[in-house]
Amino acid sequence: MTDTQAHDEAHGNGLGTRLNWLRAAVLGANDGVVSTAGLVVGVAGATGDRGTLLTAGLAGLLAGSMSMAAGEYVSVSTQRDSERAALATEKRELAETPEAELVELTGLLEGKGLSREVAREAALQLTERDALRAHAEVELGIDPDELTDPWHAAGASFLAFTAGALLPLLAIVLPPSSLRLLVTVLSVLAALALTGWWSARLGDAAAGPAVLRNMGGGVVAMAVTYAAGELLGAVGV
Repeated sequence: MTDTQAHDEAHGNGLGTRLNWLRAAVLGANDGVVSTAGLVVGVAGATGDRGTLLTAGLAGLLAGSMSMAAGEYVSVSTQRDSERAALATEKRELAETPEAELVELTGLLEGKGLSREVAREAALQLTERDALRAHAEVELGIDPDELTDPWHAAGASFLAFTAGALLPLLAIVLPPSSLRLLVTVLSVLAALALTGWWSARLGDAAAGPAVLRNMGGGVVAMAVTYAAGELLGAVGV
């Protein structure tokens, strides 16, 4: 393997991690757009009071962003605990039964397409260099130096949701009352088209269906909540 190949592969692993974070950020922003748009449009169906709309939108933004952050923190903390437990188990097994672990690593490498002889030699070299890292990456799919960070995940989710939620919130309170719904719907659809396109691009999928699904979900959410708001406003609730 050349130095250039090793350099590219090292950056490839980091790139995959960054793409996963970027994809999560896009989806978090999308959630912020849809949920806040549905909320403020629903309230707009019942009342045109700017103060009420602003209060409802801010409450939805804060509740949603905190909920996203807390959920992500709990989820990633659980994942990190599982990764640490798996590494601790692997470390204990390497200390207690090193030969069995070497045989296991050889079998895993052989299962990836290497011949028995090459797999054995590779397992020996990897074990001599860093046995725990070798088993973590080949057997568990874990990079010991890049365990997931729950605080980073929570912060990223909070910021992504907030960024997405600000768009419909500002769109519903800033324009004149006669243009609020139109401006909000158009801005939300534009944002959903963008996030749908970007998420499809990150996943190497066709952009058209992703954009249409995203926009369709937003339209349904706003239509349902607006109808509910109109109904509640009509009956004086």
